[in-house]
Amino acid sequence: MSKKEAQKKSWFKGLKAEFRKIIWPDKETLAKQTAAVVSVSVVLGAIIAVIDFLVQNGVDLLVR
Repeated sequence: MSKKEAQKKSWFKGLKAEFRKIIWPDKETLAKQTAAVVSVSVVLGAIIAVIDFLVQNGVDLLVR
């Protein structure tokens, strides 16, 4: 076995070991976190849209 092949095997062994350490969330936690991310994204999107609208109108008033 060449040094390169040994390195690949070692890398995959390390990767497999790291995947075993992952603690996957249960369905309830996943649902709560997903809902939190979606709701924060919607709120921030709305805030950005309002700020954009206000800035656009402000620029339009200055240009006239």
